[in-house]
Parts: sequence; C-alpha cells; structure tokens
Amino acid sequence: MSFKVLQVIPKLGYGGAETGCYDIAHYLAEKNCKSYIITSGGPLLKFIRKEKVRVFRLPVQSKNPLMILINTIFISLIIIFLRIDIVHARSRAPAWSCFLSCLITRAKFVTTFHGVYNFSNKVKKFYNSVMVRSNLIIAGSNFVFNHIHKNYGKLITSQKRLLVIFRGINTEYFDNSNITNEKVKSFKSLVNFNTEKFKILLPGRLTRWKGQEMFIESLKLLKTKHGKENFQAIILGSHQGRTVYFKKLISMIEKYNLKNNIFFLQHAKEMPVAYYISDVVVSSSIEPEAFGRISVEAQAMRRPILASDHGGSKETIINGKSGFLFENEKPEALAENLNKLMEMDKDKLQSIGNEGRKNILKKFDVEQMCNSTFIEYKKLIK
Repeated sequence: MSFKVLQVIPKLGYGGAETGCYDIAHYLAEKNCKSYIITSGGPLLKFIRKEKVRVFRLPVQSKNPLMILINTIFISLIIIFLRIDIVHARSRAPAWSCFLSCLITRAKFVTTFHGVYNFSNKVKKFYNSVMVRSNLIIAGSNFVFNHIHKNYGKLITSQKRLLVIFRGINTEYFDNSNITNEKVKSFKSLVNFNTEKFKILLPGRLTRWKGQEMFIESLKLLKTKHGKENFQAIILGSHQGRTVYFKKLISMIEKYNLKNNIFFLQHAKEMPVAYYISDVVVSSSIEPEAFGRISVEAQAMRRPILASDHGGSKETIINGKSGFLFENEKPEALAENLNKLMEMDKDKLQSIGNEGRKNILKKFDVEQMCNSTFIEYKKLIK
C-alpha cells in the first residue's frame, strides 16, 4: 500500500520529536510512500536525503494566530496539490494549522504528544487540546498516555484512536562498536580529563527542572558523607541564555569545593562518545520526563543509568538490572547510588550495561517505532 504523508514540525533540531520526524520521513520513503516535511528550518535539515524526502519551509514555529491562519492556507494548498493522505503534526502551534487544513481538505489528521502540556487556565487548555482533535493520537510513553486521559479524556471519542508508541533511537548510531580512539581522544581534549578517576555524566540543557542543582548537592554528599574523592563529573549541556542559573551552579561548585571534580561542557559533537567515556550516566530531572531519551541512549551505549523515580524513566529502565531509580529531589538518595556504583568492580558495571543494551534493542529501537507508526498509518487509510 502506497500513500502520502506530510509531517509538520516547528524546527528540525536534534531533540526527540525532531529526530522521530526525520526517522519516520526516511522510513516511509523506504516503504515506497511519498514523504514530505514542513518546517521553519533547523540543523537536521542538512541531513535530509532530498531524493527521498521533500521539504517545505514555512514559519510553522509561530504561535501568532494570524500566522497560524496564513500557514493553514499554504498547508491546505500543499495537501490539495500533492494529494496528501495523512498530515502528522508534532507540536501545538502547527497542529492548529494542520487541524484546520484537514477540515478543509478531508485529509487524515495525526498528532504525537512528545511531552505533557501543562496549563493554568481554560484558554491554555483549549490551545493544548488541538493535539487530541486528530483521528490518531500517539503518546510517546505510558506516562504521557495517562496525562492525556486525565486531562483531555472528554475529547477522545470512539472515532479517535489513542495509543502508545514508544520513542525509538538509532541503536546503530548509539553503539560502542562505532567508537574509535580518535573520537575518544578528540572528546577528552575538550575537558581536563583524568582517565584514572570514576567518570559521571549528566547530560541535558541547563535549566532548573533538569536537576543540576540537586546533582551538585549529591556530589557534595558523595565527597563529605561517603568519603569519595576519586571522581570527575561532566555537566553536558547549553545554558541557552540562562546565565543567572549557570552562575548559580558555578557558585555552588565553588562553595562545596568541587572545582576539581565538576566540569561544564556546552556541546558534544557526538553524544555516543560522551556516554562511552563515562562510567555512569545520571538523569536527575526534578519534573517528570515524558520519555527520558538520556536513559535510553545511555543503556544503548551499555552504561549504567541513575534516574529520578518518576515519568518516562520508570518505563525505560529495568530498576536494579539495567540501572537504578532514586527518590526524586533527594540528593542523598542519588549520592548513595553513586557510592554503590563506585564500589562495584568493572565486571559488575559492565554486566549492568549489557542488560541495558538488551533492554533497548528489545523495546526502543527506532525500527520498531517507525514500523509501528507505519502500521497505524495503514489502518487509518483503510
């Protein structure tokens, strides 16, 4: 069965929603379907295979009501001219344009909840509700699925289909066998690295809810309460203009005498290398992760993962086997788990990492995500 799918996303960056859009687009082309993307731009664009996926540039990142209406006109024309069968929106602002366009053209409408959308009033809830006004609603995790049912259940009728399709990652890209000595040497040149020390990695943009403050508190306890000195931690992520927060983190590090233990790195060209050089990876988010991409990527790279005990991480980690969940917002709990891992021998750490790789290959490979989505597209067409 051949059909035409148009995906609409604000920007093609390197986040989970964006890479998912990219993966589905190319998977459809391999299945002899016509694949199109509408986006405002983004660094991932340069990797799009133009002979397989056609890209249109529109300001679909805009939340301006007038621009949403203008985008509706252009999207409707694209649907009509190219005879699009399915329109798949991956964010709220473009979803409104897609929703209106599908009403006009009668194309099938699909949405994906890549996260949970909070609201403080009825206007914001109405704005969010466009994501459940589609024929097919995809949740990226059971945590997101429950959020949809709890907050938008009244809008989900028998004519709509709501299901979970776990986000997948490219397990060929996140694979230790791809790591070369040159890549490791290049990464180590970015930080003052000591290979003899236990290496702890905390990836994620610098923002309060990602839990960097709590992470630093736990390292202070690791040093003062558990007597561990022989470790280095890398906080990997951009502050994205949050300079006040960044300065606060630096101040905490100085106050706790951790300057020789913690390093900041704004960006890593190849994330698999960052995981590879680490002994353990931490996800310390104090608010629930909708999916928890870091937990999945770390396991794919055979690294033990420590994550806050809430949100999507509870679904992606086999607690005690492929990693460990610790009590949310409890630096002492994180410190205790770090101490336990530091006292394990390398064979035990490797065994945990191997279980993580098995877990990801079984449940979270990108091929499974693409195939599940493709099957749902076919059902919708039928």
